[in-house]
Parts: sequence; structure tokens; C-alpha cells
Amino acid sequence: MESFFRTHRYLVEHLDGVIPRLLMKQIDWSHRLIGIKGTRGVGKTSFLLQYAKEFFDLDKRDCLYINLNQFYFTVRSITSFAKEFVDRGGKTLLLDQVYKYPDWSRELRECYDLFPQLKIVFTGSTVMKLGEDEELASVVSVYNLRGFSYREFLNILLNKDFRAYTLDEIIENHQKIAEDICSHIDPLEHFWSYMHHGYYPFFLEKRNFSENLLKTVNMMLEVDVLSIKQIEMSYLPKLRKLLYLLSLSSPGKPNISQLSIDCEISRATVTNYMEYLRSARLINMLYREDEEFPKKPELVYMHNTNLMFPLKMAPIEDQALRETFFYNQIHHSDCKLKKGTKAGTFIVLAGDKKFKFKIEGKKNRGKNKPEQFYAVGNMEIGEKNVIPLWLFGFLY
Repeated sequence: MESFFRTHRYLVEHLDGVIPRLLMKQIDWSHRLIGIKGTRGVGKTSFLLQYAKEFFDLDKRDCLYINLNQFYFTVRSITSFAKEFVDRGGKTLLLDQVYKYPDWSRELRECYDLFPQLKIVFTGSTVMKLGEDEELASVVSVYNLRGFSYREFLNILLNKDFRAYTLDEIIENHQKIAEDICSHIDPLEHFWSYMHHGYYPFFLEKRNFSENLLKTVNMMLEVDVLSIKQIEMSYLPKLRKLLYLLSLSSPGKPNISQLSIDCEISRATVTNYMEYLRSARLINMLYREDEEFPKKPELVYMHNTNLMFPLKMAPIEDQALRETFFYNQIHHSDCKLKKGTKAGTFIVLAGDKKFKFKIEGKKNRGKNKPEQFYAVGNMEIGEKNVIPLWLFGFLY
């Protein structure tokens, strides 16, 4: 136990500058069992350590961070470790990479039932369906840690403290919001940089971003998809090929039959693998308004713009970047997106409200349709139903 406390202290004390994440304020920390899902590379470990640093006194030793990839947990159960921790006065256990431990959900439920004075916060992959887990569904509160929004990227890069806005606020008051932000910065100056490398926190590291991202993507496929979904390793090359082929045509309509032939897997397997890639947050799938999975999507997008560069390794159309950015940022604000009737259009479902959006590169000098909104790339401040595209990066 002492070695874990020493590691915890070292990690917290050597945590490089706290990166403010909106999720830290959104979580109800009074819950006793909290699951934080996120794709590989978005900063789940740093998030746990930041929580420990902000809310706990190191000297009280009532909070402890554990990474469950420790070999120690091949012979020690989470339950027995939690009991010893509680007996020593422990109150909050932070469990990282919980899926590395077999039978983790049963033991977390056991801890929840046996130690009512203990809070457990754990991290997991987006591929894990915690809300459907029989052991945990009724007791766990699940949150999603996402990659950086454009707002968070700017706050870190420029040492600012811009706040997030709801979609309603942006639609109703976008001109004033944009004017206020533009009085402090030029929001278009760093927009391309965000598209290229701003979504994942490791852009802050002194390593080649593209190589690091490729390594992360391969780890997502090998661990987050194959391991959690219990797919044989021999199918990894087919899964990698499918992702690559989808990236080449994104955003585009997938030809399931041709993908089946190219990847040498059945049509049903192609569809299932696409859903796994979506849950791993490597792609997004856009459906018609009245359709969902397992129907064939109308369009496949990469999950975020950063993924487009190292996977395609070719010039990327500006319109593809604009649409992918819009889909990513809107989707992360818990809205649903559906395919519009024309190219470059989306239907956004926000609660009981429905909005139509058209994504454009510059302001249309012709007559705009009053029944839809326009998200325009090369624009700082909009007017009426014309909104600058970058502003949708302030939704979270």
C-alpha cells in the first residue's frame, strides 16, 4: 500500500500545469461510483490526477490513484485492496484503466455494496457500454471526457478563460458573443492549427504529433476494440484496412459491398466493425432523420479533424474539414445530427428543437434561406442567421 501512496504523491506533485476541463465542473462528485469514459489520448489519467490535486490534501492520504495495469493486481483483488484502503482511513479511490482488470464490474459493484463510506472514480474506454452493464447500470454515474474543444485549445494556447456557450445562446446571440471574443483574440488565427493538432492533449508534448496520433489510433484498435470486443488478433489487419478506406472517402457514403470485398469480410461484419470504430471515436456516422444503426449510414466522417491528416496523407478539402469540425463540436454538445437534404447540410436535434444548418466556406452573397442557419468558415463575426463556424467550437 505504501508504494502506491508514494506513486500517487509523485504523480500529483509532478503533474504539469493544470489544464482546466469543463467536465470537472459538470460532474456531480457526491455520487459514490463515477465512471469517466474517454477515447485513448484525451487525458483521462491527467483528469483523475487533477481531481486529486484540486480536491484533496496529499498529507491526509484519504485519496489514492491506482493504475490497474499494475501486475500487482494479477494476484490482488480490487475488493480486498479497497477494504485495506478503507481500514486505513481512505475515502476516495481513483482507478485508472479499469478494463485491464478481469471481472472489474462485479468487483466495483461489490465495493459499492460493502463500503458505503468509499467513493470510487474509475476510467474506461468509450467502447465499454457502462449504461448497459448488469452489475453497474443502477448505481454508476457515467460521464464522457472528450478531446479539446476549440475553446479549450485557445484557453490553453493563449492563457485565456473563455467560457462555453449553449447552442441556444449561440443561435440567439452569436453576434454579440463573437464580438466579445474578437475583442480579445483573432479566432481565425489559430483555427487551422486546431484542425490539424488541437483535439488531443498530447499536442502539448514535445513529440511528433502525427506519429503520436498514429500510435494512439493503433492502440485504440488493438486494445479498445479488439480486446474489449473480444475480436481475434488475426482480424486486426482487416479492421485497420477498413478504417483507412473509410478515411480516404470521408466524408462520403460508404459502399458496404465494396468494403466487404476489399477487406475480405462479410457485409454484416463491415457494419459491425464500423459501429466499433464509431464507439472508439475514430469515425462518426450520419444517418437520415428517421434512421439509426444498424441501418447503413448515409455518410461517414472521421471523428475529428486531427485524424484526417495522418490517415489520409494527402491534401484535404477545406469543406471536408469544415463539415467534420461542425459534426464533432456539435455532437460533443450532446445534440444529435442527421443528414440534411443537400450536400453540406445537417439537421441538428437539440432536445425538442430542430435546426437546419448549411456549412459554407464564405458568406453567400446571394439570398439566404430564412428557415436554415449558415455556419461559415472564413468569417469572424456573423449576422442574423449567418454564424461563424469557429464559434461552434465554444459549445463545451
